[in-house]
Amino acid sequence: MNVLRSRAARVSSGLVAAAAAVAGLCAPVMAQAQSVENPWLVRVRALHLDSANKDSTGLDLNINNKTFPDVDVSYFFTPNIAAELVLTYPQKQRIYSGDTQIGTLKHLPPTLTLQYHFIPNGQFRPYVGAGVNYTHFSSVHFDPAVQAALQPSIKSNSFGLAAQVGMDVMLDKKWSLNVDIKKVQIRTKVSSAGTEVGKFKVDPLLIGVGVGYRF
Repeated sequence: MNVLRSRAARVSSGLVAAAAAVAGLCAPVMAQAQSVENPWLVRVRALHLDSANKDSTGLDLNINNKTFPDVDVSYFFTPNIAAELVLTYPQKQRIYSGDTQIGTLKHLPPTLTLQYHFIPNGQFRPYVGAGVNYTHFSSVHFDPAVQAALQPSIKSNSFGLAAQVGMDVMLDKKWSLNVDIKKVQIRTKVSSAGTEVGKFKVDPLLIGVGVGYRF
């Protein structure tokens, strides 16, 4: 009986020691896991669109520059690597031939980029990104005189590349200020009476300033 009790005591003390060792190994991992930031980041920006207005139709086509709100959602796969999706509502633009307005259109330009964040745990967090843009043109209207004379039309969909550079400045663990600059390819084919007459390249520079919240 004493032998059994002695063996039970040794087994019990061994289990306690093993549990203590496992707890000691897991503690740093658990602490690190608790310190990792939530992977979701949402930003709201005021975005200024500055169009390149490159036209090969001979009509000197251009659209107006404008400032509008946008929302972007980022997901961090690692502290350094994130994907960002930029969203807004359809933006109305004026179409000009030279200095004369000849119509209006709307465009919806969501952009998806893959980013690298250089200092993910610093107060100043610069990043670069590259990705793709899809723009849908809709509600295209030309003045009646232009419509009668030229019967103009544009291709509805545009696919292009996007590049960005930006920085988050942390105010606390969740809130940040953001400055972001993107160069985006947005372009469409222009036709007259069903015949293609050239391309119009918006290819805007997008300058954004806003706030971010890390969940």
